[in-house]
Amino acid sequence: MIDEQWLLILVQVPAQPSRHRVAVWRELRRIGAVPLSPGTWVLPAHPAFDEGLARAAALVAKGDGSWTLVDAAPRDAGADTFRSAFEDARLEEWNEFTADCGKFEQEIAKEISREKFTFAELEEEEQSVERLRRWYRELKSRDVLHLPQAAVASEHLARCAEALKGYASLVYEATLPQ
Repeated sequence: MIDEQWLLILVQVPAQPSRHRVAVWRELRRIGAVPLSPGTWVLPAHPAFDEGLARAAALVAKGDGSWTLVDAAPRDAGADTFRSAFEDARLEEWNEFTADCGKFEQEIAKEISREKFTFAELEEEEQSVERLRRWYRELKSRDVLHLPQAAVASEHLARCAEALKGYASLVYEATLPQ
């Protein structure tokens, strides 16, 4: 799409000590930036990324590096290149998330088949669902292109919540006096 606005992030951080460079890379990845080449990253120009960009810029300054943000509106296939790179990164994240949801559902099925109806196990499974919810919110916050996989992931998360609810009922039935 030719009318999409993008940010090119040009970063240079000295190689030593490497912790500064690694901290910048981690922050850029955490907010959803995609590397195009060494020192060049891309993000859609969207306010959702402003805080993360500010954190990354501060990390660059702390590491005595240089930071340049360039507004980019490609006139040719560059927009498709940027969009494809960003979409691919988000799709990979959504796929990983839905796979973890599937693992959670398998875990609940395993505990039910073993009749492991303890409050300790229930608490552990509740923490797993909370982790999935946090992860979903994080992924959703950087999915500014509104990919359809977000809806699929939401459905998977809802199934996890339902599985937990069913498991919790079984735990209470098994452990509390009738």
